[in-house]
Amino acid sequence: MATKPPQGDPVQDAPKVAERKRAAAGLPAIGHTLRMAHQQMGVKRTALTLLSVNQKDGFDCPGCAWPEPEHRHKAEFCENGAKAVAEEATLRRVTPEFFAAHPVSDLARRSGYWLGQQGRLTHPMYLPEGADHYEPVSWERAFDIVAEELTALSSPDEAVFYTSGRTSNEAAFLYQLFARKLGTNNLPDCSNMCHESSGSALSETIGVGKGSVLLDDLYQADLIVVAGQNPGTNHPRMLSALEKAKANGARVVSVNPLPEAGLERFKNPQTPKGLTAGTTLTDLFLQIRIGGDQALFRLLNKLILDTPGAVDEEFVRGHTHGFEQFAEAARAADWDETLAATGLAREDVERFLRMVLDSERIVVCWAMGLTQHKHSVPMIREIVNFLLLRGNIGRPGAGVCPVRGHSNVQGDRTMGIFERPAPAFLDALEREFGFAPPREHGYDVVRAIRALRDGEAKVFFAMGGNFVSASPDTEVTEAAMRRARLTVHVSTKLNRSHAVTGARALILPTLGRTERDLQASGEQFVTVEDSMGMVHASRGRLEPASPHLLSEPAIVCRLARRVLGTEDDVPWEEFEKDYATVRDRIARVVPGFEDFNARVAHPGGFALPHAPRDERRFPTATGKANFTAAPVVYPRLPEGRLLLQTLRSHDQYNTTIYGLDDRYRGIRNGRRVVLVNPDDARALKLADGSYVDLVSEWKDGVERRAPGFRVVHYPTARGCAAAYYPETNVLVPLDATADVSNTPASKSVVVRLEQSATD
Repeated sequence: MATKPPQGDPVQDAPKVAERKRAAAGLPAIGHTLRMAHQQMGVKRTALTLLSVNQKDGFDCPGCAWPEPEHRHKAEFCENGAKAVAEEATLRRVTPEFFAAHPVSDLARRSGYWLGQQGRLTHPMYLPEGADHYEPVSWERAFDIVAEELTALSSPDEAVFYTSGRTSNEAAFLYQLFARKLGTNNLPDCSNMCHESSGSALSETIGVGKGSVLLDDLYQADLIVVAGQNPGTNHPRMLSALEKAKANGARVVSVNPLPEAGLERFKNPQTPKGLTAGTTLTDLFLQIRIGGDQALFRLLNKLILDTPGAVDEEFVRGHTHGFEQFAEAARAADWDETLAATGLAREDVERFLRMVLDSERIVVCWAMGLTQHKHSVPMIREIVNFLLLRGNIGRPGAGVCPVRGHSNVQGDRTMGIFERPAPAFLDALEREFGFAPPREHGYDVVRAIRALRDGEAKVFFAMGGNFVSASPDTEVTEAAMRRARLTVHVSTKLNRSHAVTGARALILPTLGRTERDLQASGEQFVTVEDSMGMVHASRGRLEPASPHLLSEPAIVCRLARRVLGTEDDVPWEEFEKDYATVRDRIARVVPGFEDFNARVAHPGGFALPHAPRDERRFPTATGKANFTAAPVVYPRLPEGRLLLQTLRSHDQYNTTIYGLDDRYRGIRNGRRVVLVNPDDARALKLADGSYVDLVSEWKDGVERRAPGFRVVHYPTARGCAAAYYPETNVLVPLDATADVSNTPASKSVVVRLEQSATD
């Protein structure tokens, strides 16, 4: 039997701390999964739902974007995927009566955990100007309200259309089509805050802003480098792939400021060995200082250049550009500077080099630990240099592997959710639909917040997500949202963005991945693209949480008909009735989707083409893979300060908080903790268990403070600290972003720790 949601916010002022774990998954993961699933869904619904996750005839997990293997387990899900499914398939409901009992001012005081635990939204809700309570509204009136505000704008560019990575390919394609028919490219998305740096670096260097490997490449690799990533919490099914690669003879190097249980030992709950001893995954752990990765790979490249026979000269001559300039910069790399930047010992770097030289096939995986720094783009370019030197792009068992964090964030970008669309995409859209799309670039996330802050944007429409909590500089972001004329959120669950509103606000409840989608032509399915460019179908199996829900494609189509008028020649009504007609249009607009409907009918879907991987062809400006030679950059700390990275707890997925524990790091019953190296803590006279305020320092001189964090002595890299987001997003300045990509620099925040008034 499912349990009721918490009535009050749990007290989090005294987190409990124990020893960190040295292994991930195993029996504890099974127990935790079943306990959370039963709390949300009950026993019968848990079995029905979890056995359909990631199956070829089931639905795609609404969590991370890690791909599924060809041959799947009956339980093809991880602990955190099961939590994501349970939160969506919950039996708890947020009805109009809930909103009548809870004014917006009350919701704004609640934690994200409490809001999310209340259950599924059941009705469209409207917050009139000047009111403090949401009230039920019909779908027709809701679309009228959006149309009123959009048509009152001086320019379509005063509207912002945000997309979360949960949105399906079909909904994303329709959404960008509507925005561009309206006349704007203001299409920021969650990728702006995560892997934009990866896309920027890869597009310039290899010509495709996506990873170049498939699962089979990991299985065939000799060496896998996992940098700036914690797969045990953020992509747990990746551990199974690493385990299989290890069984095939691969070695694994992890490069991270914190030791992570999942990369130390994996106890696969689907095997007898996993339930007992498990598998050691990491062969070499390089505990690097935050932001030192570019310096590390630059020195490695120098050492490879200095080793006779180590460079794949045939590949470099035939397939690359810019080698001489790169080589000159690499040969200038300095041991002393590199060791200072990285905090590593010389013998560890030399051991890494030996492993590289002993390996013919190398894959480098990374995530947010590399993408959210000011120098993230040159950092990732240096990794590409590293792979190009030995020909490790465009052959089996080798390549780049940026691991995406949300289930269809990569697919949304493929479908045209991008504020800076390629001219070729707009040309294809124009040919297919007979209109002239806007060509001027729109707002990304950071620029959208600035526009709202400055009164240059007046309507904010979010297709999923929790924009307020996900964005940097929380106080600035919230003030910007409150300046809007209208904020609209298409959502399945309650979150903080519903409590930080414009003058008027709408909550539009939508179907989840787990639910059946019945339209006029019959039952529908949607498609998604995983982190490795595999496209496949997703079919919900549960009855909708409420008869008042609309699917995301239906919401877009009905809104488009209302805003653009019946004279608009796009067949929005047909698109809503039958998603196959949407896929037919995608097939004619987006390269790689030819014959889309027939190909996606194949169980498991199909792989999108990737020229560097498939042909060793590099569609860059030079026609070749580009070496680059940026100056080496790494953070330098003032005396008495620490470099803070924001991260997730194990009971968390992006901004969704499933619980108040971080089991692998030994944290229970609280999230306001800061992990500090014991030697740094002693130097700063910070006892374990003391309470501090985190105060960030940036060049604008503005004080940004996150109060009341318990100090936890933890084996972080020296000079580095870590704390959970979204609680620490308040410390990240809006204008502190990565060069080129404009991604918030959430992984390298200079902070001082001051004794808290709560201590």
